[in-house]
Amino acid sequence: MNKILKEKIMEAFSSVLPITVIVLVVSIFLVPMPSGTILMFLVGAALLVVGMGFFTMGADMAMMPMGEGIGVELAKTTKLLLTMVISFVMGVIITIAEPDLQVLAGQVPSIPSMVLIMTVAVGVGVFLAIAVLRILFKIRLSILLIIFYIIIFIVAFFTPNNFIAVAFDSGGVTTGPITVPFILALGVGIASVRSDKDSQDDSFGLVALCSVGPILAVLMLGIFYKPTEAVVATHTIPVAETSRDVVTQFAIHLPQYLKEVAIALAAIVVFFIIFQLISKRYQKRQMARIGVGFIYTLIGLVLFLTGVNVGFIPVGQLFGSELASSSYKWLLVPLGMLIGYFIVQAEPAVHVLNKQVEDVSGGAIPQKAMNRGLSIGMAAALGISMARILTGVPLMWILIPGYAIALGLTFFVPKIFTGIAFDSGGVCSGPMTSTFLLPLAMGTCQGVGGNMMTDAFGIVAMVAMTPLITIQIMGLLYGKKMKAAQAAAQAEEDQAESILSMDNGEIIEYGEDNPNE
Repeated sequence: MNKILKEKIMEAFSSVLPITVIVLVVSIFLVPMPSGTILMFLVGAALLVVGMGFFTMGADMAMMPMGEGIGVELAKTTKLLLTMVISFVMGVIITIAEPDLQVLAGQVPSIPSMVLIMTVAVGVGVFLAIAVLRILFKIRLSILLIIFYIIIFIVAFFTPNNFIAVAFDSGGVTTGPITVPFILALGVGIASVRSDKDSQDDSFGLVALCSVGPILAVLMLGIFYKPTEAVVATHTIPVAETSRDVVTQFAIHLPQYLKEVAIALAAIVVFFIIFQLISKRYQKRQMARIGVGFIYTLIGLVLFLTGVNVGFIPVGQLFGSELASSSYKWLLVPLGMLIGYFIVQAEPAVHVLNKQVEDVSGGAIPQKAMNRGLSIGMAAALGISMARILTGVPLMWILIPGYAIALGLTFFVPKIFTGIAFDSGGVCSGPMTSTFLLPLAMGTCQGVGGNMMTDAFGIVAMVAMTPLITIQIMGLLYGKKMKAAQAAAQAEEDQAESILSMDNGEIIEYGEDNPNE
């Protein structure tokens, strides 16, 4: 086996192991499950590990170089309209290709799936064009975020309550394993053409703005459709009494995900080939490497999506419904926080973001620190979400103050942390959220007899919001640490200069062995 691939799989194993152990322990002591369901979960976890290893390898070889190369060429062109059109088309294509969006669209009633998908895709396309222009014209990210989120909350005032949560969830699921590597690399490529001191900071923020577009677009769609009579269908837990039944479930679904991922990646490949024919940027050896990377990406996503959709959805829903209908329902809050803390490491796009943050910052912001900040944010999101479902607290009561705090922090943290934080919100709400946490929320809501549209939906929105705060708080601490280090270095430099600038150029040596004493 390729040495690098083996390392990627081992990293994925260490990321998935904690959540697997939590599920097994809870299934023994709190929520007894059929052996077939547990076996499906374990097989799903194994596929998830191997799939994540292949995917991260493929992202490094194909998606990242492709996105960065396109970003460089876009920044070089002098035709602004062409840049906007290409950015819009790219945004639409990669969004339609995003598996998370397919999952969410299939669970939203009253709105046809393709209508919702195209609405979200157009939203991403428009805001990707805006994000590219922001980097080129050096517009401060925090100003745009404040303006657009004010518009979002104004529009939300006119949107039916049972559709607000779906709109905010749409902003999270659009930035998944296909979208994130490409958009992150695109930002780095565009910013690399600039030579000013802020180019590094502005390389982040594209994912943040691409999360805004779908929220606004779907809120407006909700006003148009007014889905007041919405009934959400819960997942049917498959019956698997024998190991053959388990294998059958995976065998049935694997070709389906192979077809979906192949079609999704084919659109990106066609776009890339057209780009290469026009720009002739890549040599034959680079093209071959990118081609192999696409194959790794295909294998990884198919295995990953098959594992989480077949193995994790039934467990998530069963956990929620069984615990919520028992006398131990409040255990869902600490249990949710524990799951949230560890499950974020199983999101494939998180590894891509953390690596890029470390690379762009030259190691000043290590992956370990990012992992800790994201885990704390995810734990808070799951704890608040479970408490909200159990109590029926309206989502906007949490989102409005939460975003107010997040946007307020943008004025006090280093600029690079604003982009990283708002990108993190989109990255955390990936396939693990839509295929495990959303079913967990739906099962919990079903157990307490809540409203699916207003209570269960919204968990993705919470997952996308809390990292905005935790990563920026980390940025505040980082800024203070850097200032203290700079002050100490300056003090040492001043002391050295004072010693070397003695009268008559004398240098006095201190100590017991001074021969002049």
